[in-house]
Amino acid sequence: MRKRTTIVPLLALLTLALPAPATAQPNGTVVSGQARFQILSPTLIRSEFAGNNAFENQATYNVVNRTIPRTAYTSRVQDGWLTITTSALTLRYRVGSGPFRADNVELKTAGTTASPWRRVVCATGQLCEVEDQQREGVLIAADHAGSTGSGFAAGFSYTNNGITATVRASAAGRHRVVVKYANGQGGDGKHENRTLRLGVDGQAPRQITLPATANWDTWQQVSSEVDLSAGEHRISLTRGAADSGNVNVDSLALLTGDQAYPGVRAVDDCRFGTSCEAENAVVSGAAKIAVEHAGFAGTGFVAELVGGTRLSQRVTSVPAAGTYPVALRYANGVGGDGKHEPRTVLLNGQAITLPVTANWATWATATAQISLPAGTSDLNVTCPDSGCHVNLDTIGVNTSAQHLALGGYRRSLDGYTGTNGDPQLTPGLLYRDGWYLLDDTTSALRNGTPRVDRGAQPYQDGYVFGYGQYYKTALGDLTTLTGGPKLLPRWAYGVWYSEYIDRTAADFRDRILPAFRQHGVPLDVLVVDTDFKAGNTWNGWQMDRSKFPDPQGFLDWAHGEGLHSTLNIHPSIQGSDPDFARAQATAKGKLAKGSCTDCYVFDWGDPDQLRAYLELHQKMPTDFWWLDWCCDGSGSSLHGVSPDSWINEQYSKIGSFAFSRGFGSLQAGGYSGSGPLPTGPWAEKRTTLHFTGDTSSTWGALKGTIGYTSAEGASTGMSNISHDIGGHNDTTGLRGSEQYLDNGQVRYTTKMPDDMYARWVQLGAFQPITRLHSNHSDRLPWQYGPAAQASATKFLNLRERLVPYIYSVAEQAQRTGVPLVRPAYLEHPGSPEAYSTVDSQFLLGPDVLVAPITTPGDVGETRVWFPPGQWTDYFTGKVYQGNTWATVSAGWDTMPVFLRAGGMLVERTNNVSNDAKNPVDALTVHVTAGAKGEFTLYEDSGRTRIIQHGDTIVVLSGKVSEQDWKFVVHKADGSSHVVQARNSPAVVSLRAPR
Repeated sequence: MRKRTTIVPLLALLTLALPAPATAQPNGTVVSGQARFQILSPTLIRSEFAGNNAFENQATYNVVNRTIPRTAYTSRVQDGWLTITTSALTLRYRVGSGPFRADNVELKTAGTTASPWRRVVCATGQLCEVEDQQREGVLIAADHAGSTGSGFAAGFSYTNNGITATVRASAAGRHRVVVKYANGQGGDGKHENRTLRLGVDGQAPRQITLPATANWDTWQQVSSEVDLSAGEHRISLTRGAADSGNVNVDSLALLTGDQAYPGVRAVDDCRFGTSCEAENAVVSGAAKIAVEHAGFAGTGFVAELVGGTRLSQRVTSVPAAGTYPVALRYANGVGGDGKHEPRTVLLNGQAITLPVTANWATWATATAQISLPAGTSDLNVTCPDSGCHVNLDTIGVNTSAQHLALGGYRRSLDGYTGTNGDPQLTPGLLYRDGWYLLDDTTSALRNGTPRVDRGAQPYQDGYVFGYGQYYKTALGDLTTLTGGPKLLPRWAYGVWYSEYIDRTAADFRDRILPAFRQHGVPLDVLVVDTDFKAGNTWNGWQMDRSKFPDPQGFLDWAHGEGLHSTLNIHPSIQGSDPDFARAQATAKGKLAKGSCTDCYVFDWGDPDQLRAYLELHQKMPTDFWWLDWCCDGSGSSLHGVSPDSWINEQYSKIGSFAFSRGFGSLQAGGYSGSGPLPTGPWAEKRTTLHFTGDTSSTWGALKGTIGYTSAEGASTGMSNISHDIGGHNDTTGLRGSEQYLDNGQVRYTTKMPDDMYARWVQLGAFQPITRLHSNHSDRLPWQYGPAAQASATKFLNLRERLVPYIYSVAEQAQRTGVPLVRPAYLEHPGSPEAYSTVDSQFLLGPDVLVAPITTPGDVGETRVWFPPGQWTDYFTGKVYQGNTWATVSAGWDTMPVFLRAGGMLVERTNNVSNDAKNPVDALTVHVTAGAKGEFTLYEDSGRTRIIQHGDTIVVLSGKVSEQDWKFVVHKADGSSHVVQARNSPAVVSLRAPR
């Protein structure tokens, strides 16, 4: 008989806290037993539960500041509930009820009732889906058959990747922890038995073996025995330093005796008065949890209910027996039976007809009156034998509110074409129903060290936002907590030239820059892509002296020309690299083989390896670094810090800022392109210019860029977002103007059609970063026909003139958290059109409306919604009244850009070749006649307030230098006049000169 190995955890004695009056502290803190609430603002409360009463007061890697001015609030305990009320929200907690979950914490804000916390505890004999539990460094994926729930934990490809499940043993004694997993051929090319570490309650884990399965669609179970006391425990499955990982885990279960692996999933209940997410219910039959259609609430929906399917949702806290409205949010497109017709579902046996919707991405609501007893009961959605053939998103119990995300973020848009479906975005801060929980439980402390392990004791740390439609207030709260978006140097907001093609110092010096000057095109940043490297052009660590004979001289030359430069880096090193031996020695021999041929990768969480990595950069002079993640596999073993955030912070310390992807890490394996890591995006914006990856040169990708920029900014507070202007991957095959060698063969660059190029540069002129980039494809104006060249030259010069305005708005973003490029709903949350137009127009700052044209042809048009106010076309002077629609057309020499009455658009008066060498000594301010408004121009040397009162401008400058000013006054009839003023005037009359 094989000897059984057991783990005997330390018995965790839970504190027995009787319900007692909450105690208010002088610093805006309310303590109720093991729960603590810190009132940080009228719209923000920290909720913390510590089973051992040890609350955490240190800053974390996400939350760097909780010093917020004192907020007025009231707190009381009544009928067993602690109630905290501010001017914007009410938060209730049932005293003595233990860790936060759906039925014991309630939020009310702006007419919405919500359960911000969800906690799934897996009792003995219940299926424990890994996506419902804490995860470290692994993503949830769904691209292999046979998994249950919404997917599986993918990868375990790096040290400390893992999942931790909360389980409840029904009785003390011997238990089996059974893991359902798949083990196919890994990213390392191996197909073999793999190992992970199984731990209980923070005690020393032991290694378990997961034998190889036939492929990634084949799931098996592996079992380990443990001794547990009755009650809650934490079961962890982690890749340790000595483990091979590279497996997928679907679920686990805590079993006794001969119990079979369960099919009934553990779930958290849904509170009466809230919207229950269908994907969080117990689903049986053929239905599955899916995400492939847009517009759903929460994290997914239950896909095509058919005969024999059952969805069960337990509802708690029904106040009294009675009949209540229950709203089903559903989509009813063409079903698997080929029919598109009204369908019938049964809700607690009552037949409900669901009319058709336009397609599967169109959602509707049907409401029925359902009898419910007081207290707790189940809502069951079943299908007739003929099948329902619908998708179900939510079940609203006495509510029709939906937790619909506004915007969202994604690590990259690699491969996006605009014709292959919308990229799936991860929701962030903002939702239509006005609340969010920022769960900070698993994040490390600010210095990157993990929080203290609490064993079996439960711990939760989260920030409850209740902002209603005050979205800008929410972004301000987020900025106070997590830090503002990085304010880049002013030159970074100018024009960038970047192309993945072999260039030399002589090319930049003798050919490219002179062409910019000759054709009157500004240039601020030169991006030197990967081919500058010696030895290996992908991951070499020396500059090729045949291409860059004097690296420091090249950088000095760039500075002398008013330029800044960046070098492209891939994070690995070849074993044959001249610097490898030194790097391995500095790393104390810990650099490990990567999946690329003869390459080694770095664990940035290890101080020795991080030092070795950063030292490799020292011999290559540059202003900042472009960390171009691809397929190298370096990462970080730090607990509670996403590797992107950690290494981007290190890059910001050795350069002006990090130029990189964000929100995750390649250590998540082949799934890194789409999903974030659970630690969230909150630290990223403090250091990073987010490079969104390799899109394609298509009209669809051009259009998709419009909505994505503002979606990411609104959901995370990230302001600095950089797309490949023109797209990275060619789709046309049109021959370009340059030739190059590829493995000894002469090849030619490609190019876009002239209309696509002109329109893409127009969009780029109003994005946070204007970075012309491609993969061996022409991006320079003089490489296109005369009309496209003239258009691109005009708009790149306009971008350069707008740098003072953009820099000022970027500085506002750093302080307020409201991103530079933003959706209209941030400024006009009460207008339905502000939500429906996010994919076709955006605001640059609060006062400039941009509606790019994204269709081919010499003349294009777009349908524009004008927010409240009066709007003047920047190019034509035509005036549009707010709360109206208009179809606006434009040739290549103009585009739909509008200035709000009362707003101000400040730009350089003259075209300049770059920002760094050209002081802002002459400014032009566009204003509307008779309006009232204010703008603060931010410059490194001081701020200048520009205040308009009707026909008078007041300029309050804190600067020492003098500037000449020109005011372009736009009138309601579409005409304009110019008022000149010199030497930083104090007061200017805007009346037309006689």
